[in-house]
Amino acid sequence: MVLATPTLHAARLRLRPFGDADEDDLFALHSNAHVLRFWDAPPWTGRARAKRFVTACRQMAEDGTGARVAVDRVADGAFIGWCGLSRWNADYRSASLGYCFDDAVWGQGYATEAAGALLLWAFDTLDLNRVQAETDTRNMASARVLEKLGFVREGTLREDCVVNGDVSDSWVYGLLRREWQATVREGTAAKRRPSLWCGRQPWPASPARVTSGRRPPVTR
Repeated sequence: MVLATPTLHAARLRLRPFGDADEDDLFALHSNAHVLRFWDAPPWTGRARAKRFVTACRQMAEDGTGARVAVDRVADGAFIGWCGLSRWNADYRSASLGYCFDDAVWGQGYATEAAGALLLWAFDTLDLNRVQAETDTRNMASARVLEKLGFVREGTLREDCVVNGDVSDSWVYGLLRREWQATVREGTAAKRRPSLWCGRQPWPASPARVTSGRRPPVTR
């Protein structure tokens, strides 16, 4: 089953399928050791990795196993990162969330905005019941992104990965369809009651100093 990669629009972002023209930006992102400091895969050292990433995105769509989108900032058209849903299982109605953003845009809420737009599409289009995500337990910013989106921390995978030579733990997060719907309702209600949120945005907003959760699919 082919799963067409969507083009989506959020308040400040455009989410779109990857193309060959994204390879330079992808290499710059994934060769940044600071961005990948909590990943269980080392920074890229060869530009061929970017080409393989784009090819893997297309293959994912053709196989119907997920969707990974490039994230552009609407204001200037700049590529700032990516967000994806992988391991889509139609029988279990489940998928896994991952994301990665340039450190130049950390702290501006882009990760939550992009992931929120992708989740909205996925819950509607794929009839998902559950989305799972994992993050290094030291990556508090990524954990906050997930929690803003309504994810619940379900447990810890002890000494699950080796990151930069150090054994590390992972937090497992889950988001159920009914929890997502509640998050959307709360966000809509907050927009209707601006005096109650005192300048703090309802989702999608984030302090987001983030990279993805664990094991971003087919990026190694």
